[in-house]
Amino acid sequence: MTSITARRLRAQRLIGKPFASPVDVVRWLGAVQSQDYAGAKWALAQRSQATTDAAIDRLFDQGAILRTHVMRPTWHFVVPEDIRWLIDLTAPRVRLGLASRYRELQIDDRVAARAGSAFAKALTGGRHLTRPELGRVLSAAGISPEGQRLPHLLLRAELDQLIVSGPRRGKEFTYALLEERAPTASAMDRPEALAELTRRYFRSHGPAQIPDFTWWSGLTAADARSGITLAGVALEHRVIDGKAYWFDAATRNASTAGVVAHLLPNFDEYTVGYRDRSALVPADGRFDPSLFSFGSILSNVIAIGGVVHGAWRRSSSRGGVLIEMRTSERLSARDSAAVTLAGRRMSRFLGRPLELALAHG
Repeated sequence: MTSITARRLRAQRLIGKPFASPVDVVRWLGAVQSQDYAGAKWALAQRSQATTDAAIDRLFDQGAILRTHVMRPTWHFVVPEDIRWLIDLTAPRVRLGLASRYRELQIDDRVAARAGSAFAKALTGGRHLTRPELGRVLSAAGISPEGQRLPHLLLRAELDQLIVSGPRRGKEFTYALLEERAPTASAMDRPEALAELTRRYFRSHGPAQIPDFTWWSGLTAADARSGITLAGVALEHRVIDGKAYWFDAATRNASTAGVVAHLLPNFDEYTVGYRDRSALVPADGRFDPSLFSFGSILSNVIAIGGVVHGAWRRSSSRGGVLIEMRTSERLSARDSAAVTLAGRRMSRFLGRPLELALAHG
């Protein structure tokens, strides 16, 4: 385990003392990529104490954790008190990146305003509607929801701080009015928000480089440098192997003792949170991203000591859970035991019996 991987594992609370609640995990990390809702729940569970899949569903349905498009044009978990300043800070860059797509879909400010008014009228009073239902709301208002227009009009309404995730209805997701779902969310001025997001990123993801932060946040390199300046003594700088890294000044060197394995889900912050992912790859480069048909370093991967050594997938099996794992090389008995322990943690999280199938090559 290198100093970078050990520090990152501890900063992300994948080792050391876990958080008491999944809500604390989201707050610590700033935002958690979550277009894979099931995978994102498992990401929160691995950083918090003895939580379950059902418990996180309840927190989400209650609105303790929200889900919206922020930073990059994809879903993220955020906590209610952070949602407005995060959108204020990062939405302009998201809008800029979507401008050509909006032109293709004939979505301009006038159309977006009409759609927003229709959404607001339909959702006011604590109503929660699914995407198809909001598509019918648009049709009734004389606005075409066809093709990609509906998801992009919904995304625009999220960026305009009009709508956000509501409670699930069965397995379907709903939308709610942001002002009703997060009534106490507050704004910040831009320098304060930039300093806060910069501190949170490097505190929870460090050691990391400026390009890592710009990739994760969607902000510019100039923003990142300004954010580091604004963060002041809260962050420490160090050059490692010729690369400039920033991290929480209050952290201590992470211990490299012991072996710990994680079954990281799709788009876990430990993998997706960096542009430079070289620290995640074995020194001999033996990780094979094609172990499974959807395999990549951003997919479901097996990390041992913070380094990716294989891939995994989950399916139902005889009333329980089957976790199939494949590694690029045969594991030692100690590493195999660590991987098995990681699988058992998932079994407790899901509340279902577990069957493990581990292969290599």
